[in-house]
Amino acid sequence: MNRRERRAAFARGQAADAAPASIAELTAEASRARHEGRSAKAEELCRRILSRDPAHSPSLNLLGLINQDSGRHRQAVKMFLKAIDVDDINAACHYNIASSYQFLGQRRAAAAHFKRAISLGMSDKNLEDFILQNPDIAARVNRTMANTIVPPTMQYPGEREIAAIANDIFLQCALQSKLIRGVPLELFLTGLRAELLGLAADETFASAKIGGDVAGLFCALAQQCFINEYVYACGDDEMQQACRLRELLLQGMAAGGGIPVMLLAAVAAYFPLFSLGPAPSLLAASWPNYAVDLLCLQVREPLEEADDRPSIAALTAIDDPVSIEVMQQYAQNPYPRWTTSLLTALADKEKRDRDGPADSGRPQSGEDILIAGCGTGQHAFHIAERWPAARILAVDMSLPSLAYARRKTRQAKLHNIEYAQADILKLATIGKTFDRIEAVGVLHHLADPKLGWRILLSLLKPNGVLRVGLYSTAARRSIAEARALIAERGYPATPEGIRALRRTIIRNRHEQRWNLLLATADDFYSMSGCRDLFFNVMEHTFTVPDITALLAEFGLSFLGFELDADVVNKFQQRYPAAGALTDLDCWNAFERSNPQTFRNMYVFSVRRNATD
Repeated sequence: MNRRERRAAFARGQAADAAPASIAELTAEASRARHEGRSAKAEELCRRILSRDPAHSPSLNLLGLINQDSGRHRQAVKMFLKAIDVDDINAACHYNIASSYQFLGQRRAAAAHFKRAISLGMSDKNLEDFILQNPDIAARVNRTMANTIVPPTMQYPGEREIAAIANDIFLQCALQSKLIRGVPLELFLTGLRAELLGLAADETFASAKIGGDVAGLFCALAQQCFINEYVYACGDDEMQQACRLRELLLQGMAAGGGIPVMLLAAVAAYFPLFSLGPAPSLLAASWPNYAVDLLCLQVREPLEEADDRPSIAALTAIDDPVSIEVMQQYAQNPYPRWTTSLLTALADKEKRDRDGPADSGRPQSGEDILIAGCGTGQHAFHIAERWPAARILAVDMSLPSLAYARRKTRQAKLHNIEYAQADILKLATIGKTFDRIEAVGVLHHLADPKLGWRILLSLLKPNGVLRVGLYSTAARRSIAEARALIAERGYPATPEGIRALRRTIIRNRHEQRWNLLLATADDFYSMSGCRDLFFNVMEHTFTVPDITALLAEFGLSFLGFELDADVVNKFQQRYPAAGALTDLDCWNAFERSNPQTFRNMYVFSVRRNATD
């Protein structure tokens, strides 16, 4: 019986003469039945699966969706809970149960599961796609995109529309948890911030009463503004109003009286609260939960990092002029400002272990790993999660970045990372060698990248692996155009200069050179990301022939690029020969035809050539 005949048999409810259908086939048929509106058939198939495998999470989740489709949200919750009990790292199950909890009015439970889904990476859709499933937001975004003025100066959402948006628990969770990307949502959120500022002023100056949902929305938006480091454009009148409210907040803090949540959120949406002199006093007051979360992000955590900086060990001096410039850049703008714990590492572990490059030198238990240029610790966090028995030394020049990394690591209860301040150019003096060295996104910021290679290789044990990330010349053409624009217009590497550059690019977003950049460069959507992307004080780009020459000069074997499976499949269709994946000539030809292949850098591993 072929597939088509089996599907026909399922539709008729008949038993097949052939062997019973597999659980995978039954699951696929049940999913099709639901999407075709045949919910009874879908439920029947799920029950058949569960009779064979009572812990089959996809069927439990599908039964939850079937109940959800028909408005039986309490029954749906029961099914989703069973699915989560079997598979706690299934983002879809958490998202689905949160949707039912929201319908049932259980906001706290809904928020907990939405945040869990977000931390697990959601699904194949981007986070932004889920936000746009709200028709009120989608309609507002469509109207905003028709406005070519940046920031928008009209058509802000009205109070009714704001109330509908404030009821969206998922939106608030997303604003609190992750950097929101994309021009459409940025323009929407920029307009929303201005309207909420006006409401806060009305409440402050006219004693208007604002509902808790709206105050919660403003607190969440203020958290997003802190996450993106206040990158959104702002008009002069709007900033003057924000400054007036900041003065009122300072007066209220000095007087010691109660402070309206809308006033707190309004100021926090334009200025980091920890920068206010008496900010610690805010932590002692009583606040609703959504304001507590805002204060944790904007006051408690930054103060914790500041207190931690003096205790960070310094392994080397930092006295090279270029090193000092780079250090100052990342001290002012630690990069990247990542937020959620990387639970996606758990969800993707089997795939990475299965699909990683052969001979990539994955660390074994007890190995010594150096992370050179660890920044805010996201990279070190990934490595420590995957290999908890490895001994990891993570170094960077920026103390604020290291303090950020140490705080995130303490929160995650990871105990195998030692952080220290050091200059790569001086690492030869530390007297240690490593089984593996990670240098992703750092060598191209050295005045002399070859010197960096030479120093790191001197620290590598025999048969050790060096993993490198370098910028691609071909993939960064739009970045080069932005740099030319910066030079032409004299934009400074300040918040004002970065916002001015962004306004120009967003205003001209339909030009091909900017369209691709806006769609693919996540760094565009935060202040530190933009500075790293466009205003870096030192940057080199490379080609595949450059990499070939470096490997030849240092006597290194190429172990393979790290790329998405779709790219690898496309490459192998063109170059099916054995060994092509490690043939740099093939990759050079492939990149010439596909210049965006390495838009996230050339990331690859190397090992010293074997010697007799």
